Amino acid sequence: MLAFPCRWTTPPAAFAPLAALALLVACSPSDPSEAADATPLGPELVLPVDCVLGETCEIQNYVDRDPGPGAKDYTCASRSYQDHNGVDIRLPDMAAQRAGVAVLAAAPGRVARLRDGVADVSVRTTGVSAVDGVECGNGVVIDHGDGWESQYCHLAQGSVIVTQDAKVRAGQPIARIGLSGQTEYPHLHFTLRKDGQVVDPFAPAGGEVCEAKGALWSADLVEALAYKAGAVLNTGFSSGAVSMESIEDAGLPPASAHAPALVAYVRAIGLEAGDVQRLKVTGPDGTPLAETTIDPLDGPKAQYMLYAGRRTPPEGWAPGTYTAEYWVERGGKRALAQRFEASL
Repeated sequence: MLAFPCRWTTPPAAFAPLAALALLVACSPSDPSEAADATPLGPELVLPVDCVLGETCEIQNYVDRDPGPGAKDYTCASRSYQDHNGVDIRLPDMAAQRAGVAVLAAAPGRVARLRDGVADVSVRTTGVSAVDGVECGNGVVIDHGDGWESQYCHLAQGSVIVTQDAKVRAGQPIARIGLSGQTEYPHLHFTLRKDGQVVDPFAPAGGEVCEAKGALWSADLVEALAYKAGAVLNTGFSSGAVSMESIEDAGLPPASAHAPALVAYVRAIGLEAGDVQRLKVTGPDGTPLAETTIDPLDGPKAQYMLYAGRRTPPEGWAPGTYTAEYWVERGGKRALAQRFEASL
């Protein structure tokens, strides 16, 4: 599972300065439909991550707006999961996380609660039980007044730079994105609440599922935050085997003229049932070198990796630019496409 039903609980004894905070806050409302009933007039929000959507970060998941056992985002598409109560803003890989990406206060307010000291380790390594009670990992809660608050989860260990009761301004750095708590990839889980109930910042006034009204984001974010039915998270060329783990860790060997193979790879997120993916590689003279086609997906996929390549000829690869083209066919049309190159 790519994300989590994060919740705050009583801080461990190791965090003595936080002991007086008692129960911090529950991430999930008792009834997911309560998110749609929240008062629409709220704070104006800036993007809570210092990144460029579509370039250095992407939205992985939205708030689950389906009050039943299913999961739907605010457009009625599948970019959410059961009871997901926030917006996940994802970095492309661990190299970006290690370089450091700031988490920002989404609106002015006062630091109401915080936690630090949780290790940055994927739950793929530790297992979910290892983060029982600290699913949010390192986090901060900001009180914006009039019952509004925002929560920031999965912060990097030791990166929280605000203090209890400190006043913050919109856009002020408060920490860095990490890998703490119940997560498998570096991202910020951002939750907005009014009087303790989850509010979808993309559709706070929507009384019904898919009724998107009154987004709380600042006007200059409208274009950047326009809904995308899927996105390409990673592309590149490698000289060896490709795996989801090696893409996540940014540990793939680069392409070279005399390496054992030339492999183009793609990792996409937010794909839909029935999507057909294709990846084609051509040489400098336009000659097709490799092609991969994936059968229609049997259901929505939070992420999907594919690659296409071939062994290096005895004489090595000819110098020049090698091109890869990736596209997704959905309902007979191209829903997603990206072209990338490597020079040898």
